[in-house]
This record gives sequence, structure tokens and C-alpha cells, in this order.
Amino acid sequence: MKRVLVLTGGGDCPGLNAVIRAIVKRASREKDWEVVGSIEAFNGILREPTEIVILDEKAVSGIHYQGGTILQTTNKGGPFAWPVKQNDGTYIAVDRSDEMIRKIQYLGIDAVINIGGDGSQRISQALFEKGLNIIGVPKTIDNDLSATDATFGFQTAIQIATEAVDKLVTTAASHNRVQVLEVMGRNAGWIALNAAVAGGAEICLLPEFPYDVEKVMERIDKRFDKGRGFVNVVIAEGAHNIHGDIIGSKSKEVGYENMKLGGVGFRFEEELKQAGCEHSIRTTVLGHLQRGGIPIAYDRVLATQYGVKAFELALAGDYGRMVSYRHPHITSVTLKEAIMKPNLVEPDTALMKTARGIGMCFGD
Repeated sequence: MKRVLVLTGGGDCPGLNAVIRAIVKRASREKDWEVVGSIEAFNGILREPTEIVILDEKAVSGIHYQGGTILQTTNKGGPFAWPVKQNDGTYIAVDRSDEMIRKIQYLGIDAVINIGGDGSQRISQALFEKGLNIIGVPKTIDNDLSATDATFGFQTAIQIATEAVDKLVTTAASHNRVQVLEVMGRNAGWIALNAAVAGGAEICLLPEFPYDVEKVMERIDKRFDKGRGFVNVVIAEGAHNIHGDIIGSKSKEVGYENMKLGGVGFRFEEELKQAGCEHSIRTTVLGHLQRGGIPIAYDRVLATQYGVKAFELALAGDYGRMVSYRHPHITSVTLKEAIMKPNLVEPDTALMKTARGIGMCFGD
């Protein structure tokens, strides 16, 4: 009996359970394969006692429409930076990758499927270089992986953000306000751009295009006549003005290395006030609402396609690769190619041209 280990790493994302289910259902068609799952990414393997679970058809029945992940997830620690507490209360990062690979081999695991975003696939590549039979599945609501046309969870995040814009439009119009909506995306502006176009926002501020608050004020003023009017602004959490840095803070959580983004919406509100904006302004931070809940049909379908393809790569022994969607095909690329270049919003992106074509302001 051969064994494939499945794990979910990084932030949670709508569609994770659909991938897990698809892997199990595809594997069930092969008589000599068993699927097991590691709890909280690689942590389940690294911990003592080991935390792995058997994933059979009963275990994954009906999970495809559920948000989150039945395997749980984490974006802290990992095999190359396992946090170890010292006697003085501080922590050091320890490389336990070799130990983990030996443990995986001891458990009789023939292949590993790592479902995660850029950070997770960098871990996949490093483990592959150490000899681990590993396959990646692209997961991120940010859609910032350039080796695939789409990542599952992204469309659900857009839908949630768009619904927020729709709701804020009505309150902005009722109160003659400037409504600012801060959305996720880290260094990529895809969620903000799509939600702004779909929701009809007048202004969209992205990480890729530093904004000039004076130019933004010019657009706002055009929307008001004798104090009456309204404006909806969508701002990505990684956006910044032409003078400043990205707003964020270093996390105090042990093993968490990423900067915690958030707060740019409130800073932008203050910038407007300092620039002389006399209109009522309200800021909403959508936050983790974008990550949770039921995945829309598109993401369930894409996640299912990814899960089936990932297992078939394992079946063929085609390791060191990440599943990829290149319309209209579900294919794969090397992990090295997958992490080579981020997918960011470019000036000549088709949707950027569309947004500018309808007069959307980006403050640049």
C-alpha cells in the first residue's frame, strides 16, 4: 500500500476542503493508495506525538462546500524555522527539515501534496531539493502566483469584497459620505481592483501604483456639488502613497515572520482630512471576512480540478511540480518556476485598461 500525505499551509482559503476531497476521491479509484493528512501543515509531522489522520471517503464526505480546512493550517514555524524556546524565554529558529524527511520516510509516505501559497511552495521547493517527493497546489486569495492563471479562493474573496462595496455604496449615498473600504491582497492589488470594478467604486488604490492624495482629492471634489454627493474608495492593504511606506507591524507571534498588514484605510482617511477634505469619511476594514465562509462554485470546481491533478502527478511520480491552470488546461509547472515571479497588477493588464477606460481614479 502506497501513502500520500496531504497538508494545508499558510492562511485559510475558501476551497481548501474541496481540494482535499478531490485528492481522496481520486485516490480511492486506485486500490493500492492510502491518503493521510498532517494537522496544521508540516507541524503534524514535526510534533511529538505525530498528528496525522486517515483521509478516506467517509472523512471527506460533504466537505467541498465548507470553508476553512479540516486539516487546520498555520503560517508560523515550519520545517526550516521551527521555534524552540530558550531558558531565558526567547525563541530561536531550528532547521528540522532533515529530521522531518526521515520521519516521513519512516511513516511509509511515498508522496507529499502541499496545498499553499508562495511561502508554502518555497518550502516545497526546498524540500524537493533535499530529495522529498513533493507536489504543490496553488492556494491564495491574493492571486499572486504568476505560474497559474488563477488560484482557488480568489474569486470567493472578490465576491465577498464586492458585496461589501455594494453595501457601502448605499450608505455613502444616503449620508453624502466618502466610504473607504480596505481589502486584503498583501503586495498584489487583484482583490481591490476586481472588487472596485465590479462594485462601481470611483477610486481604487493599489500597492503597484503609489497614490498622490492631492490627485485623489481632485476626484473626490468632482463628485460633490454644494456638499452633496458620495464617493466609494477601495484600498488594498499593501497600498501606499508616493511618499510613504506600507502600513504594517512586526508580529509578536512566535514563528510568524510576515509583516502584519492593515491600517492603511485609516491612514488614508487622515491624509484626506489633512489635505482639506471636509466631507464625512468612514473607513471599513473587511479583514478576515474575505478568507472565510462557503467557496463559490467557481472555486469549488477549480479546487476539485487541482486536487485530481495533484494526485495524478503523484501517481505518475512527477514530483517537484505545482499544479497550474493555463486556460483551458489544468497542467503543471516546476516548483522553481512557480515561485520565480509574483503575479502583480501591471499597467497594461487588461482589467487596468478597462478600469481606466471607465474613468476609475488610481491616484497616480
